Amino acid sequence: MSRFSVPDMHCGHCKAKIEDALLEADGGAELGFDMDKREVTVDTVLASDEVIETIKSAGYTAAELG
Repeated sequence: MSRFSVPDMHCGHCKAKIEDALLEADGGAELGFDMDKREVTVDTVLASDEVIETIKSAGYTAAELG
């Protein structure tokens, strides 16, 4: 499971766009969202760089957290 900072995720619409993009890339992914911290937790078969690129393709910036 990996955590990603998504600083420009502000609302439910943002969350839905990111969720749709990640589930399209990996339908079996398990996702968690912390809107206050603007973080996404992802349990997926995708590599971290693929997760970041998928989030970017939805129109948001992302960085993996330690």
